[in-house]
Amino acid sequence: MPSQSNSGCGCRASAADLGSSKCRIVAESLGLSQSLASTVSSGGFSPCPQPEGVPTRRGAGTMGAWTSRARVPKPELGPQETLDLSRLPPELLLLVLSHVPPRSLLSHCRRVCRAWRAAVDGQALWLLVLAGAGSAAGRALLTLARRCLPPAREGVPCPLGQFCARRPIGRNLISNPCGQEGLRKWMVQHGGDGWVVEKNMKAVPGAPSQTCFVTSFSWCRKKQVVDLEEKGLWPELLDSGGVEIAVSDWWGARHDSGCKYRLLVKLLDAHQNVLDKFSAVPDPIEQWNNNIYLQVTHVFSSIRRGVRFVSFEHWGQDTQFWAGHYGARVTNSSVIVQICQS
Repeated sequence: MPSQSNSGCGCRASAADLGSSKCRIVAESLGLSQSLASTVSSGGFSPCPQPEGVPTRRGAGTMGAWTSRARVPKPELGPQETLDLSRLPPELLLLVLSHVPPRSLLSHCRRVCRAWRAAVDGQALWLLVLAGAGSAAGRALLTLARRCLPPAREGVPCPLGQFCARRPIGRNLISNPCGQEGLRKWMVQHGGDGWVVEKNMKAVPGAPSQTCFVTSFSWCRKKQVVDLEEKGLWPELLDSGGVEIAVSDWWGARHDSGCKYRLLVKLLDAHQNVLDKFSAVPDPIEQWNNNIYLQVTHVFSSIRRGVRFVSFEHWGQDTQFWAGHYGARVTNSSVIVQICQS
């Protein structure tokens, strides 16, 4: 019998395309029987019946051996019958929902009914979402996440949902890193004529905006504290030993004025106690410097248990003691949580 593409066979086609890793996640999370889990994993559903009115073939080797029956019009399905997913087995419902954007799952799908709310609040759905990333980094993240899953708490949504929606791994967790939003999100201490935001005099590679924070003739200080849990990282992941924190900052000077710069990054616990820190006090940039920019980087590769915040703080001033804004120019500050490479 030739393969069919009619809607009546859609269930069979979907099951045949399921990845074995996704099916194992569903089976393990739902506690399915071994026979049912193997059925889902192999796509072994009963074949769909031949729709009436579709030509059938009498023999594979006979030319023109098609016979025709009178075509029967397909029944018109109402909207409720077409869109009703409540009849799906739980394991297939999870597979369908895993293709919905995470933010939509949390903001819309969770409100549909109790069954969908339970699915969105559970771990199985979010493990399927993570399994959907086919890259090497995605596979490494799935392996790490399964190793340090947050404990299930009745009535409390699984933290994996916020993790998938906010995607905190591998992206900059500093808000407004280049001053494109003025001084928003930063705690500032003005020295001299204070902080201002200007355009870069020389391009900074990889910066989301070619703007910078500019200091004055006395020390200007600026600080931002990153709440790692608020960004979507859960405690068991932070304490797993499988992630590291990379920090970076760019600083530079005007061609006609030298400047000084300092950086201090601290890893804090839930009570703001310092667990680790990194500081940098590079040599000042001299006057007549061709608008140079320099980068400071550091990786916290052995994170102690209990880290929940990152405090990022830097200072700058000029060396000429000129009124105005001739001091250090800082931009593209970053705090990135990433999977350990080794």
